[in-house]
Amino acid sequence: MTHILRAADRPKSKSRTIKFEGAAYDTPISFFAVDNEPGQGPVLHVHPYPETWVVRRGRAEVIIGEERFEVGPGDIAIAPANTPHKFTNLGPDRLDIVCIHAAGTISQVDLE
Repeated sequence: MTHILRAADRPKSKSRTIKFEGAAYDTPISFFAVDNEPGQGPVLHVHPYPETWVVRRGRAEVIIGEERFEVGPGDIAIAPANTPHKFTNLGPDRLDIVCIHAAGTISQVDLE
């Protein structure tokens, strides 16, 4: 079965971030399409599966385990399963980043 999720059909939110969990649509992939302000980003957290980030616009500081580095447009970063990670928008522009979860349902444990 083919599914199309139109923007008008998604629940309304004050956040610019789109959350998609694929299990409801028979796919083992989930994602966040994040659009945030300078200084914003998730707290340090872990997932029981890998997470892949694709930066579309802006710059972010990424922490994966003990590593800390900067990413920008076109860069891809991967956090292995069960590895603490987070990112923060470095500014001065908005950060447009897609956070791909290798699971049909997002499972996250916050560490901060």
